[in-house]
Amino acid sequence: MIVNDRGHVLAIERADIPGAWQLPQGGLDEGEEPLDAAYREVAEETGLEKADLVLVRAYPEPLAYELPPAARSRKTGRGQVLYWFLFRFVGNQQRAATPNHEARGMQWMPFPRVVDGAVSFRRPMYMRLAEEFRESLA
Repeated sequence: MIVNDRGHVLAIERADIPGAWQLPQGGLDEGEEPLDAAYREVAEETGLEKADLVLVRAYPEPLAYELPPAARSRKTGRGQVLYWFLFRFVGNQQRAATPNHEARGMQWMPFPRVVDGAVSFRRPMYMRLAEEFRESLA
């Protein structure tokens, strides 16, 4: 989760589900530490580099969600277990994030709007993040 000085988070609109917003996320490569994967995935999905971010803190435990049966595939399996980190954006606000092929676009927005625009299976996880990181999102 990347938050700017206004308390807004960087959200990605999925290319395959127009109107569905989510936070940057992705998988671990073999032997990769979760924090290193977070920096890599943020760069891949948004174009933001490690120098644009300051780690505020990590969520105390991994969070999981289960995909509805129709959304499961060989690649996704039943769902995901995710390590979450809160980053403060310290880069140039004028610099546009660069979405990859998985994203329709990106936008800084209040986190409740991300929760409202998330697919249903992610909402409980996002609500837990909102509770844990609420001081930084105010």
